[in-house]
Amino acid sequence: MSTVFFDIDTQIDFMLPTGALYVPGAENIIPIVAALNRQAPIVISSMCAHSEDDPEFAVYGHHCVVGTVGQQKPAATLLNDPARQFFMPKQELDVFSNPGLLPLLKRLDAASYVVYGVVTEICVQFAAFGLLETGKSVTIVTDAIRSLDEIAAASMIARFTEAGGHLITSQQILA
Repeated sequence: MSTVFFDIDTQIDFMLPTGALYVPGAENIIPIVAALNRQAPIVISSMCAHSEDDPEFAVYGHHCVVGTVGQQKPAATLLNDPARQFFMPKQELDVFSNPGLLPLLKRLDAASYVVYGVVTEICVQFAAFGLLETGKSVTIVTDAIRSLDEIAAASMIARFTEAGGHLITSQQILA
């Protein structure tokens, strides 16, 4: 396997203006995320999966409760091939908190990773830096991410590139 794509937390509660924890402008990246997912050889889709009384709600508010519409991904981001899209539910900000992720990465044996989704300075950051720790090439698709805090997001991107990460646009990767 050469490249694995990471679709980070593109769930209705984050992606749509009616969502419980809407990320401004996130609805605009849904078509890009959908196109990236369709082109990807393999997609790992992280998904917040909270209980009704999750401790994270004290910080980020009520969102992505298991079984709710808000916890679902927009239909356009879903593939019809379960052999190409793996879902990684998580109760914490970091996708690496799911104990199934590292064994899956080992099994897939990717040479590189491509990352996109929300929120740039939170969950995308955890995924990107965690993947850098694997020693493989990691690229963020800059027009397929959205943030809540532009200054924190810019700082994260700067630290990511300083740590050896790469940046690309969807147009470059989909060409």
